[in-house]
Amino acid sequence: MNDPRALAARVIARLQDDRGSLQRLLPWAEKQLGDDEISSATGGKNRALLRELCYGTARFAPRLELILAKLSRKPVKDDELAALMLVGLYQLEYTRIPDHAAIAATVEAARALKLGHATGVVNGVLRNALRNKEALTRKLSGNPQFSSAHPAWLQQAIKDAWGSEARTIFTANNENPPMTLRVNTSRISRDDYLEQLQDAGIPGEACELSAAGIVLQNAVAVARLPGFEDGHVSVQDQSAQLAAPLLDPQPGDKILDACAAPGGKTCHLLELQPDLNLTALDIEEERLDRVIENLERIGAGAELICADAAEPEHWWDGEQYDRILLDAPCSATGVIRRHPDIKLLRRPTDIPELAELQGRILRAMWRLLKPGGTLLYATCSILPEENSAQVARFVAETGDARDNTPELFNDLPWGLPQEAGIQLLPGIHTGDGFYYAKLEKTREA
Repeated sequence: MNDPRALAARVIARLQDDRGSLQRLLPWAEKQLGDDEISSATGGKNRALLRELCYGTARFAPRLELILAKLSRKPVKDDELAALMLVGLYQLEYTRIPDHAAIAATVEAARALKLGHATGVVNGVLRNALRNKEALTRKLSGNPQFSSAHPAWLQQAIKDAWGSEARTIFTANNENPPMTLRVNTSRISRDDYLEQLQDAGIPGEACELSAAGIVLQNAVAVARLPGFEDGHVSVQDQSAQLAAPLLDPQPGDKILDACAAPGGKTCHLLELQPDLNLTALDIEEERLDRVIENLERIGAGAELICADAAEPEHWWDGEQYDRILLDAPCSATGVIRRHPDIKLLRRPTDIPELAELQGRILRAMWRLLKPGGTLLYATCSILPEENSAQVARFVAETGDARDNTPELFNDLPWGLPQEAGIQLLPGIHTGDGFYYAKLEKTREA
């Protein structure tokens, strides 16, 4: 099959059925376009269209699902047919594709999906959507899921957590994210790299939050970035770039980067301080391969361990660490603009389950930290259950744990101080949503 709309419908249907993520499904879908398509100019356009339809439909699926429900006389039972109509609605609502072309191509995609019996339904729903667009918007405008383009439960959770800031967060989540770079300042200064970008015709400017960060005016293929293959620069959001400087590695430190994949923070630590005894840990072998690739590209080395951070008894050698970076598994609600499929993949029941896992890993990591050592707890979530509430509870229950984050507040030009730790929010700050808490293990419990 080489129909980008049909493939997009298959991707969306699988996302809705919790059978993968965009990161895993898109490469599969791109392969379905065929070698001839991929190597041709048309193939390049089809790949770009496929990505646009997948990301865009996922981003606005909560809103599009409400429109489809209004237009359908009864629930659509076939998952791929429902997903295809969402893809069609996305084109009509959010792209510059001419309406008649979008409808005709989406009807043809039904045939590619072997849903020829439903072409009349697809045609009718999309034409009704076009005809009744203003009326549908008026009817649905009071629905929080429609106005925010977030699932109802997530819309409420963000509103409960951030009140008047929620609207700004929703808006930011629904925008395309910028491409942000981290300059390897052990090789080249940020100013010098900005000049190289200018010479290459790639406009960019220094990040507000990160001393090594650059935000590009427009996204480009990494192959176009000067010195990328030589490790002079990496792609990483500026909020994530704050982790390594906050951990503050010192020469000779024994450091554990727990839940390390894909290795951006691992590499940044070694760029800041090459003389480290650093271990990168992750539970997935495939994800550790990404860490290896990134380390090789910047010419750095680390010990790699594939194991469960929550069960150090199976892999830890008993020697405690000076510093630990715990980028804990989380809901990823702070990076929705980069991963809009989170709106389809996350469930309200995930949050307490993730909080329980985070607590187990945090307690396990604490045993591995030397007295006087530092643990930086980080997530790309904006939900307090995973962040400030998690850390406040840990500090209250752990006699030798001290939250040192407040000492940073006067020196940091970013973030919202919390009950414990500090929070960055999409739209409120210039990077992705991130949480940090810098914890010290006191020498006496």
